[in-house]
Amino acid sequence: MSPRRSYDQYCSAARALDTVGDRWTLLIVRELLAGPRRYTDLHADLPGVSTDVLASRLKDMERDGLTTRRRLPPPGAAYVYELTSHGRELLPVLQALGKWGEGELGRRRPTDALRAHWFALPLLRGLQREGLDGAGLVEVRLEEGEFHLFVGAESGPVYGFGAAPGEPDARLALDTGTCTAVAQGELTVLDAVRAGRIGVTGDGTLAKALREA
Repeated sequence: MSPRRSYDQYCSAARALDTVGDRWTLLIVRELLAGPRRYTDLHADLPGVSTDVLASRLKDMERDGLTTRRRLPPPGAAYVYELTSHGRELLPVLQALGKWGEGELGRRRPTDALRAHWFALPLLRGLQREGLDGAGLVEVRLEEGEFHLFVGAESGPVYGFGAAPGEPDARLALDTGTCTAVAQGELTVLDAVRAGRIGVTGDGTLAKALREA
């Protein structure tokens, strides 16, 4: 475990950066907002990180109280990493950073990796901007894959991989271009629904609010 580096400044922003300012730390948090994950899954969804750096970051995050590690019961018997409540408090930090970076996203470069679930936080941000009442489970279908959002969840995972567990309150179908426009802040979710760029199905409160807004 590497010794913690510090800015040695008596400032809350500096103290926060002492903990989460290292390269990859906040992106690991992004991945763990989906719930417990194995080391191999984290490595697969963080293209570009070396095994040594990922292992070091995870140890540092456990030391700093952002994550915990536990062993799954048989037949899994694998170790998983998950956020603590302190680590989950970084969600609004990531959302604010994502909003600030909307204008920086630009056009996808040939070297840019992409995972469907990387659109989870931007879409969640887009839904929350609409001020729709209530919370619920939303399933999202893209060409790259499926994921689901826990809209309004105050604890536990923020999103998950694949189809929604159980019957979702709403199902959204959209293409990557539309999702990118929402992530860049160029298109609102409701405008995309009205333009037919996001298909909405389902009988839940969220589905009805999206169709009727």
